[in-house]
Amino acid sequence: MAHPPAQQQGSPIGQPPEEQGISSDRYRRLFKAVTVATAIVAIAPLIILAILNYHQYKRAYRADLIHPISLLTLNTKRSLEFFLSQRRSALKMIINDKSFNELCDQAALEEIFVNLKASFGGGFVDLGLIDDQGNQCSYVGPFELEGINYAGQQWFREVALRGVYVSEVFEGFRKVPHFIIAVKHETGPRDYHVLRATIDTELLNDQVLHLSERPNSDAFLISRKGVLQSPSRTYGDVLDDFPLEVPPYSVKVEVVEQLDERGRPLIVGYAYIESTSFVLLLINRPEAIMGNWLSLRSEMIVFTAVSALLILAVIFWGAHYMVSRIRAADVKRASVFHNMEYTNKMATIGRLAAGVAHEINNPLAIINEKAGLLRDLVTYGEDHPLNEKFDRIVDSIIKSVERCSSITHRLLGFARQREASTEMINLEPLIQEVLGFLGKSALHRDIEVRINVPDDLPAIESDRRQLQQIFLNIINNAFAAVDDGGRIEIGMTEAEPGTVAVSVTDNGSGISKENMKHIFEPFFTTKKGYGTGLGLSITFSMVAKIGGRIEVSSVEGEGTTFTILLPVVESRD
Repeated sequence: MAHPPAQQQGSPIGQPPEEQGISSDRYRRLFKAVTVATAIVAIAPLIILAILNYHQYKRAYRADLIHPISLLTLNTKRSLEFFLSQRRSALKMIINDKSFNELCDQAALEEIFVNLKASFGGGFVDLGLIDDQGNQCSYVGPFELEGINYAGQQWFREVALRGVYVSEVFEGFRKVPHFIIAVKHETGPRDYHVLRATIDTELLNDQVLHLSERPNSDAFLISRKGVLQSPSRTYGDVLDDFPLEVPPYSVKVEVVEQLDERGRPLIVGYAYIESTSFVLLLINRPEAIMGNWLSLRSEMIVFTAVSALLILAVIFWGAHYMVSRIRAADVKRASVFHNMEYTNKMATIGRLAAGVAHEINNPLAIINEKAGLLRDLVTYGEDHPLNEKFDRIVDSIIKSVERCSSITHRLLGFARQREASTEMINLEPLIQEVLGFLGKSALHRDIEVRINVPDDLPAIESDRRQLQQIFLNIINNAFAAVDDGGRIEIGMTEAEPGTVAVSVTDNGSGISKENMKHIFEPFFTTKKGYGTGLGLSITFSMVAKIGGRIEVSSVEGEGTTFTILLPVVESRD
């Protein structure tokens, strides 16, 4: 096989020819394809399942978190509405049952007030009757409020308009936070009077205080304007402004997620109290409540990651094992084909050599015999003036016959299959013997062949037949690589102790970088239309078999150097 056109400065080729092809990109692509496909099939369902479980568990935890908040808010809403409804109903019953004059009687109003407090267990702070002009006609309570006019108060206008009014918590004339329940009774088209009671805010606070006893929770009332109506553990005291946005109105209990003023997550349950301006808020911080969820989430992530890593490890091992087995099978197959081609080639050469020996040696023997007979006939008789010239001609014929015979015997010896055997070999005569096969080609193509051999080059112990084949292939490649008039240099040196290097350098076209990595692959050739692509492959195997190695360097357009490194003494396993 001729040098394929080729590469920049090369490097030692350390793999056998079969391995050269096996290490090509197709095996890397196969490994990647198998790994990626298997990883997708194996890991994608795991990740999808983990994501689904993550969202399912998250929804479940959120439901478990929201449901108790919703239930507590609903129960407290109903309790507050019942608390206020009882007191509204009591006031309505009194104002509808008693006349204006009876209620204006201070003693009667005091008796009614005592009965109210006894019936409802406290909660009523004071009680007053106001006429349609806003004047308080009678009053029972701890403050001095007799004769006060409420016509300018917002609550009086509200009760006059609606008939029943529950106020926000405010300070009013008392200068202390309180709220009132007022009911109106009409005695004529324009005549009415109002019964007004002040409710103890502590009793109102007690309705929501128990909700704040839970850790990380805060329960309180606000007005629809965002003013605290009961104390808050987090946001201040009564009548302080609530710093967050008031939740939107809803007739039912709602649970929403929002951020506080510092951007921290909150879960807010809220309910608007019917017929009042109160809004019940139950706020929970989810950090502690979600602790179990966060722990479970971490465990899920760790489990998924560890499982994925284990699956990937198994996939990598399996893919590597499978591709290695395929590669080994390809190596074995390439080796079989390699040996088959080599055997067929040697068998063909053997048959050709046998035919040459049969067809040429017999005529040569006849020529040699006849030439000897002619000499005997000439020398048998009397001396002739041309005897000396005739004798020289006969000698020339006999020498030519001997030369032809040596060539045919050398060809037979070179091609004959026999068991490997080692002997001490001087490399220079062996190289000269190989060049004898190519002498005519060098002469006809005007190729200059130089041999440089140092005087102290040691002999080596190796197999002569295999060395002949190795150098014949390498030198023949060099002949094929150079143009007519080219130059080939063969150098021999002791590269390192115990190793002899034989370099064959040509000034041909060189080897491309792309072809350099394939030159020792079986069946790779750049000879279009001829050549089996086995020359360098066989050479590589034979060099490795006798314990040597091949190094290649090339500059495209300038030439190539093959260096064969041979052990002085063949190693025996």
